[in-house]
Amino acid sequence: MKNLFLFFGMLFASLSLFAQDAYQFTEVIDLEATPVISQGRTGTCWSFSTSSFLESEIMRITGKQIDLSEMYTVRNTYPKKAENFVMRQGKAQFSEGGLAHDVINSVADYGLVPQEAFSGLFVNEESHNHAEMVAVLSAMVDTYVENPGKKLSKKWRNAVDAVLDVYLGKNLNTFMYEGKQYTPDSFRNMTKIEPKDYLTITSFTHAPFYKQFILNIPDNWSYGRMYNVPLDEMMNTIDNALQKGFTVELDCDVSERTFSSKDGVAVIPKDSENDIKALQGLYPEMNITQEYRQDEFENFDTTDDHLMHITGVLHDQNGTKYYKVKNSWGNDETRTANGGYVYFSEAYMRLKTISIMVHKDALPKNTANKLSL
Repeated sequence: MKNLFLFFGMLFASLSLFAQDAYQFTEVIDLEATPVISQGRTGTCWSFSTSSFLESEIMRITGKQIDLSEMYTVRNTYPKKAENFVMRQGKAQFSEGGLAHDVINSVADYGLVPQEAFSGLFVNEESHNHAEMVAVLSAMVDTYVENPGKKLSKKWRNAVDAVLDVYLGKNLNTFMYEGKQYTPDSFRNMTKIEPKDYLTITSFTHAPFYKQFILNIPDNWSYGRMYNVPLDEMMNTIDNALQKGFTVELDCDVSERTFSSKDGVAVIPKDSENDIKALQGLYPEMNITQEYRQDEFENFDTTDDHLMHITGVLHDQNGTKYYKVKNSWGNDETRTANGGYVYFSEAYMRLKTISIMVHKDALPKNTANKLSL
């Protein structure tokens, strides 16, 4: 009997310890964002996340909640990808991927439209699946690079457009929204989004700090330039933005086993033996330095995988900071936690962030001054 009491005592202590160590989050900052949606079977997280970011910007600037069309941006970006790939004779990236600045470039060149005007879906289609479209487009641009006729036809650009018309829909010139007629440009102007006001920040030591440079990652097919700052300043930029009411667009690595949409957390345990356990409970995390971050990037252990949208800050029961990050994998409770959000520990954010995009007014003053902005 004594042994039985001892057994139950140890069991109760273990359960109490587990309960004490299980995550308990308290929201500190929770900024406005549109509902979580799914990008479906596409590689267009760059458009979904940056559209979500712009939706929050529209709410911040105008107070209006508008569901923007992700596929309008995708529809207008593919011809640019094809042009880049063919004119570089296949020595470039042609894929579904992209970065936040591709959306901003599209907004500048082609305006914005609401989801109800251009969904990219046809009758009886409920979710996006671009597998066939991408296979067709890839085969086409490969053929144009091979140039089997020994003289590239001027029709190839029209052929790419025709395929996009078939799979996503014809481009828009005008549309109705809330009883008023708009063009994509006039709709962008109505939202008060100014593309020139958004900039990308990163932090790597192979380029000079406080300068712009082109980060050589596969999805930077459009050779977008980023401002380079020390790691602490990049993190301060995220914090300053959120504290001032600005959300933040995020490009990051989600290939780690310590990132889990199902568990709703992303962490960097100090001891790798705790990688799986740390998805459900508190364990000590690594101290992420600039040097370690750089080594992980140059070893390809940190890669450009996924774009998401930072909308807030939380603390766990020990007061440790986490970032509330909106994903675009839907909000099915059987596959995702936190309503489709993932809570990034500060260590994970320091190590696995490739870049961030913010409104220029979200920059800390000292950083803006160093960047001459």
